[in-house]
Formats: sequence, structure tokens, C-alpha cells
Amino acid sequence: MSEKRTATHDTEKSTPYAQLPDPQEMAKVYAEVAERAAKVLAEYTKNQLKKGITPPSDELGIAQTYMQMMARLLANPYKLAQAQMNLMWDYFNLWQHSMLKMMGIHTPPVAQPEKGDKRFKAKEWEEHFLFDFIKQSYLIAARRIHETVCCLDGIDETTQKKINFFTRNFIEALSPTNFALTNPEVFQETLRTNGQNLINGLKNLLRDLEEGGGQLRIRMTDTEAFELGKNIATTPGKVIFQTELAQLIQYTPTTKEVYKRPLLIVPPWINKYYILDLREKNSLVKWLVDQGHTVFILSWVNPDARLAQKTFADYVTEGVLAALDAIEEQTGERVVNAAGYCLGGTLLATTAAYLAAKRQKRFAATTFFTTLTDFSEPGELGVFTTPETVAELERKMAERGYLEGTEMASTFNMMRANDLIWSFVVNNYLLGREPFPFDLLYWNSDSTRMPAAMHSFYLRKMYLENKLVEPNGIEIDGVGIDLRKIKHPCYFISTVEDHIAPWKATYKGARHFTGADVTFVLGGSGHIAGIVNPPAANKYGYWTNPVKPLPEDPDEWLQGATHHPGSWWPHWNTWLAQRNGDEKVAARDPAKGKLPVIEEAPGSYVKVRI
Repeated sequence: MSEKRTATHDTEKSTPYAQLPDPQEMAKVYAEVAERAAKVLAEYTKNQLKKGITPPSDELGIAQTYMQMMARLLANPYKLAQAQMNLMWDYFNLWQHSMLKMMGIHTPPVAQPEKGDKRFKAKEWEEHFLFDFIKQSYLIAARRIHETVCCLDGIDETTQKKINFFTRNFIEALSPTNFALTNPEVFQETLRTNGQNLINGLKNLLRDLEEGGGQLRIRMTDTEAFELGKNIATTPGKVIFQTELAQLIQYTPTTKEVYKRPLLIVPPWINKYYILDLREKNSLVKWLVDQGHTVFILSWVNPDARLAQKTFADYVTEGVLAALDAIEEQTGERVVNAAGYCLGGTLLATTAAYLAAKRQKRFAATTFFTTLTDFSEPGELGVFTTPETVAELERKMAERGYLEGTEMASTFNMMRANDLIWSFVVNNYLLGREPFPFDLLYWNSDSTRMPAAMHSFYLRKMYLENKLVEPNGIEIDGVGIDLRKIKHPCYFISTVEDHIAPWKATYKGARHFTGADVTFVLGGSGHIAGIVNPPAANKYGYWTNPVKPLPEDPDEWLQGATHHPGSWWPHWNTWLAQRNGDEKVAARDPAKGKLPVIEEAPGSYVKVRI
């Protein structure tokens, strides 16, 4: 809530309220809402009837999980009674606190939001005794529920993680900030506008339902505010090569001379490549070009049913290997530096091991951004990658030929529901506001599909079986993959708050590169912000520890590490420069290369939205 607004009981400074709306205008609005709602419902019903009536399913095994939880709780009535007593005692303390606060006596709160919790930032949550009571009552209940279910005897680790994850999501959904009457900001906005905010919110809700074909697709940003190649993904370059799976972009140099050795970036195909080229001020691509690198990047296709049988091996051969051959033809350089982001890093590691097994030197050095190669500790994603959930996903993919991008996006959003779901519910539907134009959230909403065969292999061989770290655990075109055969220098950058690729898991994976000179760096923040962290922002910082080999315990590595302020980009660039040497060549203009220009960057593959 804006600091300029004050409580409604302060008559001298109260916010002026709108006049009562015109009844005819309100009737018109209600008629429009009713018509649109009926249309959405009819369309949704029609689509469901086409699919046939199916019984409710429990794809994630939530019912079974909670049945096990209740059985264990009831088996220990003493613990359950103790939890209830603790809850009652907290509420007794809260009642005393609220009574004293109402009388103007300051006392320390019984419960406070965790650091970084943005839900209770409006000053009324602190200053008004009623909203303070509601807030603390919720926080007390949340804390005690978590404590009761977090560590149950006789529950296996996988089930316990499910309990913790879904309990947290349930508790976050019930936050008082998510309801009009218990959110002071929404309450005052409703009074100020005579409910117009709720009418606007209903219109926004219907719009999102219409755009989702009856499924709620929450708009996180103003999607009309961005256009690829115009104000996002704007670094100049050319598409110089393409296969069914990817286009290869070469960027236009900004320096007179460049390093002789090119740099290939392999982004994930779970999302689109331009996370590394959002705007000029935070574009890693632009920054690398300015440092004198000849930068190439793969832009993956957004697949449909025609590519259902494309495999993980196809992404190696038609993606990375094809790009290496194209770069060699374009520049004459057979050996390149390469960097892979997230799943792109997993693919890059697989490709490097494949080439090492065939005794082909194509990489001088490789870098892995927040990359899992050891999937034994996948964090909260493990909740969605059990044998049962993978089998259900395979059934869906078999019907369509791909995994819907929106389903993958929903999974990631659930892992940060307060920030990526409920904050937009409040803003869009309760406050009735349009979402703010934000480049990162535009990219986050630009979902991509997964080919069925590739995604099934990835989930089973990586997440379920963890075969990538086993020598010859997987094969690519008949070649056994062994990460230990990689000999060139490797740079791992992970982030301390990463919820998708937890840093201790990526650290564990780095230790499997026993034949390589491995440098591990830990950045601040999370999976995206910690990587897209330009030097000009001077944020977060990073840790380095030159110890070789990496100790087994990641905490031991961190205890001996040195913290540096600002971005890790210059550190990585120095690392690359040391392995590039001093040899430079004249800048390479992609328009004058040996390969014909197909189209301007960012290319056509990235522009396909779903």
C-alpha cells in the first residue's frame, strides 16, 4: 500500500473516496461480466466433453501422502497433544499482546514474518491492532502446523518432502493477504473505489481464464509492453545456421579485435534463450560481446507433436554438435569455449563427455551455470519427479507428443507461490490493477514445450535413476557417457538461494569431473537473479575458494571461501581470458562470414508463443 495513504479512521488525512457509481453503468458492467463468464464456462464445458468424462486423479499422490501423514500423527497422540498445547499457549500470548497494544502499550510480537516475506509490508499490518492480530494469528498457526508435520517418525524422506512442500503451499494459499476483508490494502481500496477494484479484478480474472481456454493463466506482466527484437532480446546478430531443433545466432562484434577462440552458449530449452539477453543493461550476451568475445548462442525450437520422437541424443547431435560444426565452418576454429545454463549445462556436460569418449577435442574450457549433473539431491523438484508422477507425465505426453509449457511453468511457480502466484492474485484480482511491465516476468511467462521422448529420457535417466554420474550409465548414439573423461578446465557457477538446482547438489556434481581442473564459484541470490547479475548493478556478491580438488563437504568449501562484492561476471571473464591467451583476431562480422545469413536475431524459433 502506498505510504501516502493513511488509515480510514484518521479523518484529517483520510483518503477521499469515490462517489457512488452510476447504477446504469454498473448494470452494464455486470451484464458484460455475466456474458463473458457464461462464454468461458460454456467453452470450457465443451472442451471437457470432447475429452470425455474422467474420474478425478491424484497425479502427485497428495491424498496418499496425507493419509500416511495422518496415520503417523494418530500413532503418536502425545506429540499431537503437545502441538495443540503449544498452539493454545501461543494464542494466549497473542491475546495478551493484542490487548496491551490496543491500550497503547508496546510489547514484542509473538510471531513475525520471515526476512524477505513481502506479504505484510503494508504499515497497517504493524500499526493497526486488529490486522496485527490477524497477521500474528496466521503466522502462529503456520509455524505450529509446519512443526507438527515436518519431522514424522516412520515416514520415508521422499514422502516427508511431499508433506512439507504441499503443506507449505496450503498454508500460503490461506494467508490473510489473499482475501479482501483481511488484507488492509485491499479493504481500503475497496472502500475508496466503492468496490470498483473488485469489478476490475473480476474482469482481469475472466480475461486470464479466456486466454487460458478455461484454465487460469495468471498474467504476471503486461505482455503487450514487450516485443522480441524491439525492446527485449535486442543485441544485434544474425541467424547463420539452423536444424529442426535449434537456430544458431552469431552476434555482431562491438570491438575491433576479438579473442581468436569463439564462445558458444547452450541455454536450457525448458525456457527461451533470451533470459541471457533481456535488455542492454542486464544482457550477459551484450556484455560478453563488449569484452571481445565472438558469441554464438543456440535458440531452441518450441516443439509440437511433429517433434515428439526427438530424443536427448538428438539435442546433442542436432543441437550442440551441429552448432560446433557450423562455428568451425564460419570461423575456422575447431576448438571453442562453451557455457551451458541449467538443463543446457547438463546437455553440455553430456556432449563434452561424448566428445571425450571419441577422443575429439572441441572444447578448450566449459562453464556450467546452475547445472545439475548429479541428481541425487534435486531439492523440491524431487516432489514432482517420483516414479508415479513421471509415469503420469509420460501418459499425457504420449497423447499429445509433448509436455505443455504451462504445466512446467506451473511447477516452477508452485515452488515460489507467494512471489509467483499469490502476489499476482492480490494485485490483479483483489486490487484490480494491471500487472507491471517487467522483462524478467515476460520471459518467465513465455513457456516452451518439451518433446515427449526427450523429456521422458531426461526425467527417468537423470532425476529417477541418476545415471549421468555413473560411468557409461547412459549412451548417446552408442557412445557411453563418463564425466570423468572430461579433461579440459571447467567452471561451475551456482547460487546460494537456488530452488531449482540447489547449490550443494551442483557442487556434488562438479566433484564427478575428476579428470578436469574444476573451479567452483557460489553466487548470491537465486537461479535467475544470481546469474543475470551485471557488474553495473553491483549486487549480491559471490564466493571463491581456490582449493583443489574440491573437498567432499560443500560446507567445508564455503567455510574456506572468500566473499567478493558485486557480480561474478568479471571473475569468469578473467578465467576465460587466462585460457584464451593473448592471441586476438579482427572482429568477425556475421554478415560477412562463410555461412549465409538466414535472418536477423533473435530469429523466428524464439518468437513462437503458446
